[in-house]
Amino acid sequence: MQTYDNALRITDELRRALEPTSAAEEDALVEAILSARGVFCTGQGRSGLMVKAFAMRLVHVGLRAHVVGETTTPAIGAGDLLIAASGSGQTRTTLAIVEAAQERGARTAVITAHPDSPIGRAADVVVELHGPITGEAGHGTSIQPPGSLFEQALLICCDAIVMTLVERLGTTEEEMRARHTKLE
Repeated sequence: MQTYDNALRITDELRRALEPTSAAEEDALVEAILSARGVFCTGQGRSGLMVKAFAMRLVHVGLRAHVVGETTTPAIGAGDLLIAASGSGQTRTTLAIVEAAQERGARTAVITAHPDSPIGRAADVVVELHGPITGEAGHGTSIQPPGSLFEQALLICCDAIVMTLVERLGTTEEEMRARHTKLE
């Protein structure tokens, strides 16, 4: 019973973290995705795992999407969009990737809890997720281990964006299933 109660506490916490997310910010990201030649996703640690799932869904929707650092990822350039995820907005590796993408003419977007961070200030499009990252002062607390709330909110935010893309593009469930890997 304790596990079920914890699950309910987590979902309540997630709702509070996601409710203040700006629809205008999410819409700007959707428009950036739709106007991009290709979408490249990056993040470190568990945030990186969440954006890998997002890249996979973008492919299922029918978009050209890649994960930065994979051996088959092509070069980024003008007309492309880099989407970075960083709760703190200060992850050095992620900032270096954002700057490299911009040097190559790509637009950049970040999903972060800190829009005034180095990555937030560098990005063309910013989506702010509200909630503490690691129990930082002034950002509230979480009942979960450090970073979990941001990572869960990130995945849900990305899935909501995918749902919007499905609607905008008219992608069917059958089309998505056909683009899913069939090698297992």
